[in-house]
Amino acid sequence: MDSNVTRLDSRSRPATTEPETPGRVLRLGDARVVYSVREVARLLSLSLGSTYALVREGEIPARKLGGRWVIPKKRFHAWLDSCVEPAEEPRGWA
Repeated sequence: MDSNVTRLDSRSRPATTEPETPGRVLRLGDARVVYSVREVARLLSLSLGSTYALVREGEIPARKLGGRWVIPKKRFHAWLDSCVEPAEEPRGWA
């Protein structure tokens, strides 16, 4: 069967150091310094719409860069740690 589609393999592609996945824009060395809203939604087990709402309301610390929201990892984890309520001691265990 004759085809006009040419198959590319990994040897025919030019080597790049840039990531192919959108959302991996800000890098410090090899470690990413921000999360996307989609990644935070996945981490918190929330819907994407709910996560965007929390970001827009300022509940989740985020910055808008261009038309895109990014969540700095350090600020996100500090915020998440501050949201954890200490467990109450069971009654009668004093």
